[in-house]
Amino acid sequence: MGSKRLSVVVTRRLPEPVETRMKELFDVRLRDEDTPMSRDALVAAMAEADVLVPCVTDRIDAAMLAQAGERLKLIANYGAGVDHIDIASARQRGVLVSNTPGVVTEDTADMTIALILGVTRRIPEGLALMQSGDWGGWAPTAMMGGRIAGRRLGILGMGRIGQAVARRAAAFGMQVHYHNRRRLRPEIEEGLEATYWESLDQMVARIDVLSINCPHTPSTFHLMNARRLKLMKPSAVIVNTSRGEVIDENALTRMLRANEIAGAGLDVFERGHEINPRLKDLPNVVLLPHMGSATVEGRTEMGEKVIINIKTFADGHRPPDLVVPSAV
Repeated sequence: MGSKRLSVVVTRRLPEPVETRMKELFDVRLRDEDTPMSRDALVAAMAEADVLVPCVTDRIDAAMLAQAGERLKLIANYGAGVDHIDIASARQRGVLVSNTPGVVTEDTADMTIALILGVTRRIPEGLALMQSGDWGGWAPTAMMGGRIAGRRLGILGMGRIGQAVARRAAAFGMQVHYHNRRRLRPEIEEGLEATYWESLDQMVARIDVLSINCPHTPSTFHLMNARRLKLMKPSAVIVNTSRGEVIDENALTRMLRANEIAGAGLDVFERGHEINPRLKDLPNVVLLPHMGSATVEGRTEMGEKVIINIKTFADGHRPPDLVVPSAV
């Protein structure tokens, strides 16, 4: 790219050390407000920048890319998931896309276990009782939840995060089962003490806790649909720290309200921050505001990966975390 400093536009506020380093390296335009850019503002940013740094709240489709002009050469996404970007259209226009894989694996796995415990041990209900001032003291039958040791955990998606969840679950004494597009190598499967199920239907019918850890793709949209949710045991719990679109949220809500599923812990939702209001008043549901990757360490490391991708590109090389469009 030569010696000229790249023009970089960042769509959201990032951790202060990340923004400081970007100012040192690039001709960067940062945001004062921590709100999503409008569609028009995103198009304008792509027209004036060499590099755009978006995040999961920025939906970049083919029509927007068509208006981007010729200057934009790299979309350096702040985050691992890229289903909000039309990668194939970007590549057709000569725009590379990079992401930040592997950074928040441990953080997201921690949150998965936190949600499992939160739902099964009724932690939010206990917190609400204490905050209400209505607690009358300990009683033998009060606030009884369930023990997770010995329960069957089914992991849907056994990539980096799924495997990190499996390691934690084993430490809690859970039996690990999984369904994945491809079976793990025998040595990995043995190390995790995990049982593979080729049939997702058969797995979900037998497990006590289901953890969603697969990405959102056309093939995983509503993978947990109404039919498949009905296969789960009424005593089962479902937890999602991946992508909300993997679950049919309306179907899940109906079943939770009918006590056909015992509980749910959700950090992501099908329509972004628009949550089904009928989920909010259920005592057996734990709802979090997409906090899975929200650690100081994780968010800073994400920014560092973004910087490495941009700097490598500026030096005339392939970004290390280049995203390749999926085959049709």
